[in-house]
Amino acid sequence: MFYLLISHSGTRIPAIGRETIISDCESGVVALAPIKTDDMYNGLLILHSLLRWVLLILALIAIFKSFTGMTGGRPFTAGDKKTGLFLMITAHTQLLVGLILYFTGPWGLANIRNLGFGVVMKDPVYRFYAVEHIFGMLVAIVLITIGRGAAKKAIPDAAKHRRSFWFFLVALVIILATIPWPMRAVGAGRGWLW
Repeated sequence: MFYLLISHSGTRIPAIGRETIISDCESGVVALAPIKTDDMYNGLLILHSLLRWVLLILALIAIFKSFTGMTGGRPFTAGDKKTGLFLMITAHTQLLVGLILYFTGPWGLANIRNLGFGVVMKDPVYRFYAVEHIFGMLVAIVLITIGRGAAKKAIPDAAKHRRSFWFFLVALVIILATIPWPMRAVGAGRGWLW
């Protein structure tokens, strides 16, 4: 559930969960009201959260297959290509859903418009959703796409495995760092599934 914090000055600040604390809010919080989001937004947010698990599982499988192919001298098979393809398709689907959420939801572009870029950059939670999350995920998706492209080049199989492994591994680290996990301040109030 999303909530809207309303300050003394009338500033409306989106928040996740009732336990969210706004540390830089100068005027203090007066009211806490649910944000009215439509069913389409909520459905896309749940889809985005569930697809995260599909993406993480596919990334782990692709990394494992690339690592075993790289260290074991195994040929680059059609199965390796398909794993990379499914990983890339899932990543690009996540990107499309995430962009819709960023441009239509209360956390991305709306936050920058309502509060101003300076205020958003000073607050770690707002900055995470408006800048860090989208930037990190874009970089990770580019790396996944490059790693997948290595499978299509006419290079030795060992080089395909090595390039795929490193691009997918770095992408996975970035993804893990920029997911709003429930144990982080940016993920407070969110569940593990969605």
